[in-house]
Amino acid sequence: MTASVLTIARGRDAHLANLVRGLARQTELPSELVIVRMQETPYDLPEAPFPVRQVELVSGDLPLAQARNLAAREAKGDELLFLDVDCIPGPDFVADYRRHLAAFDGLVMGEVMYLPDGVNREGWDYPDFEAVAERHSDRQGPPPEGIRPCNDYRCFWSLNFALRRSDFERAGGFDERFHGYGGEDTDFGRVLDEAGIALGWAKGARAYHQYHPHHMPPVHHLESVIRNAELFRAKWGHRTMGHWLHAFELMGLIAQEEDNIRILRAPSAADLALTRHQSHRPYCNSAEVIREIERRRARASAGPVAAE
Repeated sequence: MTASVLTIARGRDAHLANLVRGLARQTELPSELVIVRMQETPYDLPEAPFPVRQVELVSGDLPLAQARNLAAREAKGDELLFLDVDCIPGPDFVADYRRHLAAFDGLVMGEVMYLPDGVNREGWDYPDFEAVAERHSDRQGPPPEGIRPCNDYRCFWSLNFALRRSDFERAGGFDERFHGYGGEDTDFGRVLDEAGIALGWAKGARAYHQYHPHHMPPVHHLESVIRNAELFRAKWGHRTMGHWLHAFELMGLIAQEEDNIRILRAPSAADLALTRHQSHRPYCNSAEVIREIERRRARASAGPVAAE
């Protein structure tokens, strides 16, 4: 059995270089790294002690589902280890996944830790990460050891996962009708569930997510989130990304109706400021933004406080 590491990328040159450096420091090297490049310009990457292949896929938007499927088709390994471009694999990333896939019949989701801005500069080392990395407060932590079954397909997240090629092919891969940001992960989780392919949370197979400016909820991807939520509803009978849709509605960006979501206006500068990832924090959190919106609405509803 051989293990291919797969990533998809547009921009993020420094992040991808760190991903390659992390793979070069593995206790067990991968058989290859396959990069689906969603841009015309090839990446200039550090030397690596394993083959690195860049495959071009250029589209007007972010063809995330199509890119992951292409990476899987291009890979030569029997085990497919997917890692997002903005992540640095821990030193036992490959070894842990290979051990878990040998023991678990299904898809395995490794640990994710978040790094603040600046710690991933060239010359980094893993002890630097361990001193400052944080776990996301809204995501499940790993089991004390081994693998804990995950019985909710909505928890699947493509940032850091691995499965056998045979299971990926049996599921049929990601639905390429999902374009742009949002929805393709939950859809793939549902597909796995329907196919009887188990999900598991793993101890280890750790990845360190590198800081980059972002918005959460992703108001900068409003149109694609709405389009993909409606595609999910047409396919499965209900919408996904409900917490994002709720936030968009609270912000006055959309109106949700039973058979339609209407976009009322484009995000404003104030909306972008409210949802922007702050550089002093390792990650941004939709739940915190929703609570802040609700606090502001409550204050506005209460009106001015009369002076005594």
